[in-house]
Amino acid sequence: MVMGFEPPGTDLERTDARPGRACPVHYRYDPADLAGPPRIAPDTVYIVGGLYGNRPALAALLALADKESPRPTLVFNGDFNWLNVDSDAFEAVNREVLQHTALRGNVETEIAGEDAAAGCGCAYPQWVGDDEVERSNRILVRLRLTARRFPGLRARLAALPMHCVAEVGGVRVAIVHGDAHSLAGWGFSQQALAETSHRRTLAAEFTAARARVFASSHTCSPLLADCEAAEGRCVLANNGAAGMPNFRDTRYGVITRISVRPAPGPDVLYGTRLDGLYIDALPLHYDHVRWLAEFSRMWPEGSAAHASYFRRFVDGGPATLAQALCLRTPA
Repeated sequence: MVMGFEPPGTDLERTDARPGRACPVHYRYDPADLAGPPRIAPDTVYIVGGLYGNRPALAALLALADKESPRPTLVFNGDFNWLNVDSDAFEAVNREVLQHTALRGNVETEIAGEDAAAGCGCAYPQWVGDDEVERSNRILVRLRLTARRFPGLRARLAALPMHCVAEVGGVRVAIVHGDAHSLAGWGFSQQALAETSHRRTLAAEFTAARARVFASSHTCSPLLADCEAAEGRCVLANNGAAGMPNFRDTRYGVITRISVRPAPGPDVLYGTRLDGLYIDALPLHYDHVRWLAEFSRMWPEGSAAHASYFRRFVDGGPATLAQALCLRTPA
């Protein structure tokens, strides 16, 4: 849920069972679980992780998709809920998202059930302060109260898969919320990919999944990285967050676009090519004034979410574009 780092593999060996830090066993899977047949085969896919209940961002996404012909397939790879504790906002976000391909993130998993042991389900690493973890747990409790008013939607969220494979232009794309091992894994963060040993681990994960591209979210910090695996050059694209600013002094979200065609407009933050595919990070320019008013109404000053996110919505995220681009080979 926030930019962070956990050394590769330790989320699978976690002994901290406190809510918000625990990594539930049912969150886990093997990269080989992604090696099966593709579920979708679009020419263009928008991967939208971390919408976080931002209705203006959802409206901006749909408008952006309408500008492309043919229209891209939308994949919401988890945490499309979070700040939408108003009943109308909760229902509107979920009814729209569930018309498209959707995966459950830790937020959807936790609000669909009643087990409080995982808290928010973020599996925060130890360097994140206890105050931040406690606020996230409080946000989740409040959102679960809202979700209980919609048992039908809640059941649909519980039934969503944790991962999905797409085939775009003949290239297999493994779409997850966290990383190659866990719904809430932190292995696809900037810090993890800075470690040489983890680059080798990443290559093995591509091979096990029979994928050339991994697309993820969860860490709330975008990156685009590559590595050499048995299949050749492979690319990891983490869109960070679609529903909140990711970079300093900005007020837009980020989505990942993967296509056999170049993006139709000039508004590409960064990208790369892979065997004829265009893999790009696109800005999602939503109505900041409208969202800030909606957010402040649901989460006024003194609330958990206001303390955690208000300054980020106003001032932007902690990262820079240069930090996001982690390619080792020319684009």
